[in-house]
Amino acid sequence: MKVERRTIGTVDVCAPLDALADDVSSEFDEVLRRCLSVANPRVVVDMNEVGYMDSAALDSLVNVSDDLGGRGTQLKLASLTPMCREILELTGLSSRFQFFEDVDAAVRSFL
Repeated sequence: MKVERRTIGTVDVCAPLDALADDVSSEFDEVLRRCLSVANPRVVVDMNEVGYMDSAALDSLVNVSDDLGGRGTQLKLASLTPMCREILELTGLSSRFQFFEDVDAAVRSFL
């Protein structure tokens, strides 16, 4: 498995363990979709190990962000690497997400 999923309280934390490209992107999308299957989803993506992400990963993030926005919450990204932050900024997608220095801060933001 290249994407870990754990729960902290009522928050799902998804942590890709490699670049979000190729087969990892599809696994990442599946894990995120499972996080949305609960009544009141709260999702944090730990980007600490993600050095790069492709367009499929960006699509997954945007789709989940839109779904969560329709439910009155927002997708939170923690520990972004400089490359991933730059990718989000260059694609104009950075405004769709909340960014946090670490997972703990992102989880606490749901309180």
